[in-house]
Amino acid sequence: MEPDLRYFTYGAMGLCLIGTAGVFISGGQTFVTIISAFFCMAGAALTIALFKYGYFIVPFLTKQGNIVQIMEGDYEIPPAQDVILKHSGGLYYASAFLGIKLYESTTEKTHEENVVYSEYFERAISSVRFPVKFSMMVYVKDLSKHRMKWETRHAEAQLRLSREREKPEPDVLKIDRFEKEIAMCESQLNRIIAGEKPMGAILYAMTTSTGISKDAATAAVKTQATELKSVLANALNVEVEFLIADEMLRCFDWEHIIPSSDSKMEQSAL
Repeated sequence: MEPDLRYFTYGAMGLCLIGTAGVFISGGQTFVTIISAFFCMAGAALTIALFKYGYFIVPFLTKQGNIVQIMEGDYEIPPAQDVILKHSGGLYYASAFLGIKLYESTTEKTHEENVVYSEYFERAISSVRFPVKFSMMVYVKDLSKHRMKWETRHAEAQLRLSREREKPEPDVLKIDRFEKEIAMCESQLNRIIAGEKPMGAILYAMTTSTGISKDAATAAVKTQATELKSVLANALNVEVEFLIADEMLRCFDWEHIIPSSDSKMEQSAL
């Protein structure tokens, strides 16, 4: 559990415990039982909400409550939880993180396409006027699970294609999309059968700026992050997003310790 979710989770568990205790000591009193059941439901609902939407809920609550998180090493996370701050030498340093999602592997491209892609990357980086740190973690995926995933997706696509073709007026565009999906699944399965090991990758970028105040440093790094996001997305045709709350903290932790197994890497994917 990430540090910013821990206390909220404790609160949810506390509500459940209060409700459970109330049920046992109610002595059959309907009012007390109803109140206890309410606490149980509230705790369960809060737990589920934090699990599914914690990345949105926690920053909203900390921002509304103006809660500042102080971390070891004198690092500070402001209420918005979108940057990490540190005060040193009379200046404030602010760092922001961007998640980068790759959908194509270099092994799937031709030599000419890889050369062009490398040129685009160099041009993109050369246009940025501030330091940027790129971090990539790679791992070998579990072969059996990976193969099962593609086999399942292949079967589902075939079923959708069959149902669409059986309609009195089939949608040509849907048929084309399903056929392409089936072809992609077959390509992935053939690569696995041929002995190719599926690889996973987590890629993120970090940029830092300074200012004489927290607000100045935060505003400056957000400007840099926005520019970097635009440059990378346009030049490399990748999906880039700002990382906040637990995802930002995860990247910060990865600067020191990374996941120790492929399963933990899968769970940590941005």
